[in-house]
Amino acid sequence: MRLWGSLTITHFGGQITFLALPLTGALLLDATPLEMGVLTALEALPFALFGLFAGVLVDRLPKLPIIVWSDIARALALLAVPLCAWLGVLSMGVLYAVGFLVGLGTVCGWPAYQVFMTERVGRSNLVEANAKIGVSDSAAQLVGPGIAGALIQWLTAPFAILLDALSFLVSAWILRGIRSGPNDAPKMRASSIGAEIREGLSAIWRNAVLRALAWAISVWQIFRHASLAIVVLYAARELGFSAGRVGALWMLAGIGSLGATAAIGRLNRRLGFGPTMLAGMLGTGVGWLLLAAASGGELAASALFGLGLLVLDFSGMVFFINYLTLRQAVTPDPLLGRVTATMICLTVATAPFGGLAGGWIAEHAGLRATLLLAGLGAIALVPLVAWASPLLRLRTLDEAQEPRQTESVAEELAG
Repeated sequence: MRLWGSLTITHFGGQITFLALPLTGALLLDATPLEMGVLTALEALPFALFGLFAGVLVDRLPKLPIIVWSDIARALALLAVPLCAWLGVLSMGVLYAVGFLVGLGTVCGWPAYQVFMTERVGRSNLVEANAKIGVSDSAAQLVGPGIAGALIQWLTAPFAILLDALSFLVSAWILRGIRSGPNDAPKMRASSIGAEIREGLSAIWRNAVLRALAWAISVWQIFRHASLAIVVLYAARELGFSAGRVGALWMLAGIGSLGATAAIGRLNRRLGFGPTMLAGMLGTGVGWLLLAAASGGELAASALFGLGLLVLDFSGMVFFINYLTLRQAVTPDPLLGRVTATMICLTVATAPFGGLAGGWIAEHAGLRATLLLAGLGAIALVPLVAWASPLLRLRTLDEAQEPRQTESVAEELAG
């Protein structure tokens, strides 16, 4: 309950920064689309640079202190934004540094949280635990953006970020009350850091399901971060929405996520575990196309933009609840930290390129073009993943817990 509560608090705080950081660049610093792309790229860059080392760190050290200190580090980084705004020295360079440091805290803290949660709740309760996390995320998305929009208009975007910094400090305080258990003990070390990294990479390569998900999600992340780079700028400049309206419309994303947590069990039973994931990926492409179609009067543009957010987050939550459950279920306990962090590194390593590409396309072809290309790209990815991965044939989670192991590329091609 403490673990779940701390994550819920940081999810609510994260909704503020999710809107406030890009709005600070767009409205106060008059950032160009390319500068917004650079900001998004720097937020994701730590995953590519340090993701593999984070896995070794999580397996070598107790997880709980890593989670606590990552919360404290992110709080201190976020405090720089309101402090620099108060001193009158806020710039895009400050936002770049804050985005990078927050990403660095996340690349260490999130794998540790995933492993710690898996060990505490047990594998048999993973679906329920991830569904509870999904409820927290959905509730934060349902209420948080509206609160964030109001706070941004009332306090201005930089000072609204102060509340997210406080949420991380509260989270760290809550987590300090959890007693360490035997499962939190460091795992056995290999001969060197390089050997441990290779062991994590090997575990993913030899598992057909994890290997397929690694490349599929890494391609999808290009489209996602291209859209993330400019979607707030698109809402503020192209559609002329105020911070309050942006926040209110983003609440529809929370409704979509909440609907996904309620529907995931029924979808898995009806479609199958893997096909449900493919349907979720397809839905994200449809969501981006709806965002790109937002136009006309204020009411029509708001309706299409809000519908796009609803479809996007419903579909994304459907995919990622199953993905997180699948990743945790097929990974042996001694490798949980390395596989979790390595998968995060592999799947998000492409994100900086997506952010830069999204900003560059928006600057040369328009903000709407970036969303359109993201949607078409995600839709085109689905049949490729269905053909080249086991997902289409994966009906239940039990089938994935004994995946086909491959010893070499030749064996995989022969199969």
